[in-house]
Amino acid sequence: MSRPVNTDNAARRRARPALSVLIPFLRDDPADLLQLLDEEAGAVGGAVEIVLLDDGTRDAALTARLQAVVRAMSLPTRLITLKTNEGRSKGRNRLAEAARASSLLFLDSDMRPDHRRFLWTWADLVAREDPAVAFGGFSLLQAPTDRRFSVHRAMATRGECVPYQQRARTPEKYVYTSNLLVRRDVFEAEAFDAEFTGWGWEDVEWAMRVSRRFRVVHVDNPATHMGLDTVEALAGKYEQSAGNFARVVARHPDIVGGYPSFKAAKLLKQVPALDRIRPWMKRAAVAGWIPTTARAFSLRLYRASLYAEAV
Repeated sequence: MSRPVNTDNAARRRARPALSVLIPFLRDDPADLLQLLDEEAGAVGGAVEIVLLDDGTRDAALTARLQAVVRAMSLPTRLITLKTNEGRSKGRNRLAEAARASSLLFLDSDMRPDHRRFLWTWADLVAREDPAVAFGGFSLLQAPTDRRFSVHRAMATRGECVPYQQRARTPEKYVYTSNLLVRRDVFEAEAFDAEFTGWGWEDVEWAMRVSRRFRVVHVDNPATHMGLDTVEALAGKYEQSAGNFARVVARHPDIVGGYPSFKAAKLLKQVPALDRIRPWMKRAAVAGWIPTTARAFSLRLYRASLYAEAV
């Protein structure tokens, strides 16, 4: 791990938080999110602290700007700045080490609370029930509506922006570190696997492990995922995630075997010359003249064809 530079504000020194909000980022500016969270400082009455991790952005201007934001915040806040990138799993483990509360809320830097009692709702849940793991859900209410993001919007609306009652039916499946509450003893028992590299599946694999030992609950406290991607960017992430998917299949075949992505990959594995057909799936997903629903279907097929190598 690289040597961190810590920036604390005055409120952090005297705080005794019950909830630590952990926000990793890389080349993003989380200032808007920090402002929205800080508006709740009075409502949570010192029960919540913020810990940010710059995972190797190496942007001196951004660092200086965020240091000023942190020092001016009413919520107890620490900014950890790394010179080199450690990756998603190691970064979240480092955030947990820096946190002081008994409950940890992992919140992505491109999230925006969907209401003005977001932190209060989480702090109240911790005080009343102290759950082992809880996922608040996410939406696209505030996300950009540009046409270039239409495929991602369609896919996320169908597969990820799911009501909490539906998420609760398969609790380990709908767990993302975008808006995830974890009690400290649970995290110490089951940390994120630092062997996962690139993008994808490390949070779902973590949830599979945790669900075997602890109860995972789903609540209605969503935030908007602002970081929609183009088809090209999504395809690139899927290409990175194939190796991670293989790790999940090897470790949790009993769980992942019921997922549609696994079933589709198994079917596509039987298709002759799949490696020659796969590029055409991607081209159809990228083609702007094709209807959005068809492009989304093509992109899901492309993802499943990549995962076919792992099943």
